[in-house]
Amino acid sequence: MPHLALYTFGVLKSPLADPAPLTSEFYDIGGAVYRKISQHPGYLARAEAADDERGAFFEADWGAWGEFAVPTWYGKGRTLETISLATTLSLWTDLRPAFDAIYTGLHREALNRRYDWFERTGHPNYVFWWVSDGVIPTWRDGVSRMEHLHVHGSASYAFTFHNSFAPDGTPTRVKGIGPKSDQVH
Repeated sequence: MPHLALYTFGVLKSPLADPAPLTSEFYDIGGAVYRKISQHPGYLARAEAADDERGAFFEADWGAWGEFAVPTWYGKGRTLETISLATTLSLWTDLRPAFDAIYTGLHREALNRRYDWFERTGHPNYVFWWVSDGVIPTWRDGVSRMEHLHVHGSASYAFTFHNSFAPDGTPTRVKGIGPKSDQVH
């Protein structure tokens, strides 16, 4: 059975190393959000670095998730002192569990504050795609899908909640998501 891959990417207003209260607050709440998300039904796994050093994205060993990569439009720092990004790569059983985990509870509270922490870039901040059972998506896969979404819009190759696709490539809707929210996937 296929699994749903999710890549998220945001450009922070200040580097993770910045001691300002907002940066610290964002980083501190991230741990609690990850713990809650990982307990949500439908969550399968996420990319985690072998060494969990704050901001060590580019140097980290990501194992099967591959070498770390970012979209071409990210123009901020790449060192521990200057890196200004937040990103995730995860696997889910389906759209509904991902939607429920993202838009409820602690993660929803964090989303309500996203513009305190993140720049508005004009680029997508998340993208979905389907992978075969047993396949671990890579960071490069996520970047490729996000860049495709930005240029071409939603398609079965790269999509959003509001314009989503089933594993067979047909457009789909999940109740409560998107313009025709009365339909059920």
